Amino acid sequence: MLKEHVIHSCRYLLLPVIRFLLKHGVTWSEFGEMSKDAYVAVARQDHGIQGRPTNNSRVAMLTGLSRREVARVRDRLLDGESGAGSLQGNRISRVLSGWHTDSEFSDDHGQPKDLPATGLTGSFSRLLKRYAGDLPHGAIRKEMQQRGLIEELENDHLRALKRDYVYSNLDPEIVRQMGLALHDHAATLEHNLDEGNAAAPRFEGMADNVRISPKALRTFQDLVQARGFSFLEEVDAWLSKNEIDETKDADARTVRLGVGVYLIHDESEQGLMQ
Repeated sequence: MLKEHVIHSCRYLLLPVIRFLLKHGVTWSEFGEMSKDAYVAVARQDHGIQGRPTNNSRVAMLTGLSRREVARVRDRLLDGESGAGSLQGNRISRVLSGWHTDSEFSDDHGQPKDLPATGLTGSFSRLLKRYAGDLPHGAIRKEMQQRGLIEELENDHLRALKRDYVYSNLDPEIVRQMGLALHDHAATLEHNLDEGNAAAPRFEGMADNVRISPKALRTFQDLVQARGFSFLEEVDAWLSKNEIDETKDADARTVRLGVGVYLIHDESEQGLMQ
């Protein structure tokens, strides 16, 4: 069935996305909320009648979400909220936040106490039970130790070393560009695969070969970088030449046009698309 091929392709598409999300602390539940936002937004926008948003019942039918959940997500979208932002980060961040702000685990000056590993009150196990939810406490403790967030003391107590769980110091603009690039490529592919779309297909192509020696990687990288930059400079010059002068026509309708060039280097997932 075609649907099975669609699911298989999407699973493959998600591998590098999920790898990136895990590296930067985005949990499954946060990804799930983002998915709900996207499902509801697209269903409302693309499946309405005469340009009006789809009603909740139809969105529920299309997405498989309950009408109550659709209404919740719709209200959040209309309020301009983000599903990921509303979750207040991952579980470890919540644990650290509770350790610093909850009076059972912090002192009168807002400093985290050294906590005994176990106990009915004021213990690390109690902290995890309150803020880590149903995640395995042993796994949470191990992860926090490996990340240098806590340390074990000689008297079987644990000490907080950091206030926040920062996964990465990446420039947010670089992260934004990644999302933009993935969106643009996916949008072009979806446009070309839409059988009901009367518009001309957008250019999209690739050249790859699975029988290349790793020794050729550096040479190929140099080739792509040199030729790719040259091509992009030519495209950029054309776009600049054809750009609308806003000082002369500020109300003119505009569209965003461009191309993307990227190098393919696949080892870890090779064969998963077979």
